[in-house]
Amino acid sequence: MVTQPRAHPHTLGDAELRRVFHAEHLMSMPALHQRRWTMDEVDRLAGEQVEPIQRYELVDGELLVTPSPTDRHQRIVGELFVMLREYVKRHRLGEVRLGPARARITENARFEPDLFVVAAVDQRMPRADEPITPLLLVVEVLSAGSARHDRITKRRFFQSHGVPVYWVVDGESEAIEVWRPDDARAVLVDDRLSWRPTLDVPALEIDVSALFADVADPPA
Repeated sequence: MVTQPRAHPHTLGDAELRRVFHAEHLMSMPALHQRRWTMDEVDRLAGEQVEPIQRYELVDGELLVTPSPTDRHQRIVGELFVMLREYVKRHRLGEVRLGPARARITENARFEPDLFVVAAVDQRMPRADEPITPLLLVVEVLSAGSARHDRITKRRFFQSHGVPVYWVVDGESEAIEVWRPDDARAVLVDDRLSWRPTLDVPALEIDVSALFADVADPPA
């Protein structure tokens, strides 16, 4: 798997893009840090929720609850989905899925990334009901309630379980952090991002500056 950011990308350690970031608002529950949650409990909790929609994820027994995303967050997700879907379909790489669809990396973990690409099986779309599905890419767009877990908790899990490429999209800095399984530091891309999941297809080229320009509000 090859992702080739260009034009002197920056690096950062331990997923910290800047020292100052908006306060996080990850929702916590009374027993959140006192016991390990099970998959059945989290599935039931997710099934019982009412508006506004919240995201329930499970990592090594820890329950992560993230509030509803902002409109700008969803604009970024939408733009990336269109780019990725066209590319993935054209080259029969698999299927692009949107959260809150579940990324099934292991049987005992629950993830609902903003975007993820499930690998094709013999150049065919993967089945929707497979218990475990190999992923080509996971994408999370940062929000005030998810930054720490996107950059640290989930990132470490994805790296240790062989997710080939993980993008953390920072809308404030208008840059994308690129992580691979063996990386101790992310590659920070703020100009042009290249994703090439297999060597037998041309790379997808994303103009990062244009991406953020497209989701910006018009002048007042």
